[in-house]
Amino acid sequence: MLSLDGLEMIAVLVVMGLFIKVLEQFGMFEPVGGEDSVEDDFELSTVCHRPESMDKLQEQTKFTKKELQVLYRGFKNECPSGVVNEENFKNIYSQFFPQGDSSMYAHFLFEAFDTNKNGSVSFEDFVFGLSIILRGTINDRLNWAFNLYDLNKDGCITKEEMLDIMQSIYDMMGKYTYPTMQDDAPREHVESFFQKMDRNKDGVVTIEEFIESCKKVQ
Repeated sequence: MLSLDGLEMIAVLVVMGLFIKVLEQFGMFEPVGGEDSVEDDFELSTVCHRPESMDKLQEQTKFTKKELQVLYRGFKNECPSGVVNEENFKNIYSQFFPQGDSSMYAHFLFEAFDTNKNGSVSFEDFVFGLSIILRGTINDRLNWAFNLYDLNKDGCITKEEMLDIMQSIYDMMGKYTYPTMQDDAPREHVESFFQKMDRNKDGVVTIEEFIESCKKVQ
């Protein structure tokens, strides 16, 4: 089992690592077929929300047209209406972590993708966030992760917010994943996290402290 020193960055790394598992559910790893079928889907599907053209999305993200087509095919299979609500998002995530309760972590992740705060994630929302997570610069990805942890969006991360995130991660992984972990392990990891990141010891972590500290982690 990793020591506390090896786990103070788990809340950063888990965003990138665990979320990629969900890509299979959205068809990221399906074989790519012809390039015209998805454009036809845009016209023929009965949807509540129609995504922007592939060309425009290609300009706005770091995905190729083929990658966008594969992503859209998987997204449409799971979300025929063109948008995914929080309940569907939680159901998708729960399939990957049946041994635990992923609902709270999925809630936090859904909030990060729901940039318009309208209670739904469109295909555009999905690929914009995914483009940052998979293809963005280090600063882009760390800014996205910071926004996830900053639950009330006030520009800083408190211990309470980080504890909520850490607890949701432990709940998601399940008690049997770390059988020797104690109930107070999430709080210990938060204390270790803040010891490393709260440079001026004011009880909160700013975006500058967050990025600076993360960049120093090998």
